[in-house]
Amino acid sequence: MGMTDRIRAELESHPVVLFMKGTPQHPMCGFSDRAAQALEACGLPYHTINVLADPEIRAYLPRYSNWPTFPQLFLAGELIGGCDIVVELHQQGELQGMVADALKAA
Repeated sequence: MGMTDRIRAELESHPVVLFMKGTPQHPMCGFSDRAAQALEACGLPYHTINVLADPEIRAYLPRYSNWPTFPQLFLAGELIGGCDIVVELHQQGELQGMVADALKAA
């Protein structure tokens, strides 16, 4: 299975995916930590992929998504953005509804 297929399979299997450095319990960068905290605050399930544990995804995902940095949040297979966008959506009260919509669509 090629990298595009692997990424698509993850996105098709999970309606809410955060590609991050580390895990929500042990984030390995502040940006990933803030994005995970914003998702945690929504109180809804989400899936994470530790890009530090999977160098192939870490190397290929920026080309797939056309987004150069981590974390990257995908809802219903669509890139939402990185830390700043996720935190802003949370602060504006929009993130929880977007996550809920992605979960309903699954």
